[in-house]
Amino acid sequence: MQPFTFSRASTLDAAISSAADGATFVAGGTEILNWMKDGIASPLQLVDINALPLVDIRVDDDGLLIGALARMSDVAANEDVRAIFPAISEALELSASPQLRNMATLGGNVMQRTRCPYFRAEVALPCNKRIPNIGCSALHGENRGHAIFGWSERCVATHPSDIAVALCALDATVVVRSRTGSRTIPIAELYRDPADDPSVDTTLRRDELITAIRVPRSRVSTTSRYIKVRERASYEFALVSAAAAVSMDGDRISEARVALGGVAHKPWRLRGAEQALIGRPLERQQIEAAIAGDFTAARPLEHNAFKVVLAQRVAVRALELAGGQG
Repeated sequence: MQPFTFSRASTLDAAISSAADGATFVAGGTEILNWMKDGIASPLQLVDINALPLVDIRVDDDGLLIGALARMSDVAANEDVRAIFPAISEALELSASPQLRNMATLGGNVMQRTRCPYFRAEVALPCNKRIPNIGCSALHGENRGHAIFGWSERCVATHPSDIAVALCALDATVVVRSRTGSRTIPIAELYRDPADDPSVDTTLRRDELITAIRVPRSRVSTTSRYIKVRERASYEFALVSAAAAVSMDGDRISEARVALGGVAHKPWRLRGAEQALIGRPLERQQIEAAIAGDFTAARPLEHNAFKVVLAQRVAVRALELAGGQG
């Protein structure tokens, strides 16, 4: 591991100034320390931001505000979050182990990098995410866990965050701050297209720090649900996951949201299905037909064609649960 300096930021302005000068932030440390041990990242300066006042978890008439340094376990256990945004609690409780959830922050979780084994390899393997322009080993290698949507010849990795999928389905935005002020980014727009430089994961600028995540109240937020399919039940990243929410007008769907995880470089909204479901009854055949249209864009790799079927079934089940068909 490369030598580095370590300091603590006592104010938001000090933290942002250090980032502009090239420092790397550390909070829960559940990701950056692994990157350093694996040789993925070699920061010259680490800045601890745990003293910053970014731990609020607040629900009001407008919606939910989560400070970037709020711990995953605290957000999941919050009674207002559980009642009004259940998909958020469910996604967090299905993320990692209890020990990690007690340490990991919301801001850090959405900034995770891929779990592609070629990216995380202990030996040097071609990976455009790790070293630009040297190739993608997964494209024609072991790609069982990789993308079926949105991938490019340069990178077929998926994003691993569970909570990002729930946030995407609920139209969350990420609040970031820099020396020049604040801006908000829709969660789906936080992640860069893999056709660009895959070594740069997000649209954040170097001097920007995530300060909060906002989730608006809506007719569907209280019905939202999250389900996850993984290789082992105890602790694993998703093969496929889905966040869904449904609002009914009598026996017909008036609004639907559905986002998938484990299938792309970012949470993948099924926009076509959301529109096609409006006015339909909440019946399995109707849901399956609406979802199938989005999967004409799926491009499975050699070892992950099963995800095309699995993802549709997971999306259907998530919508059924959101509609009260438990």
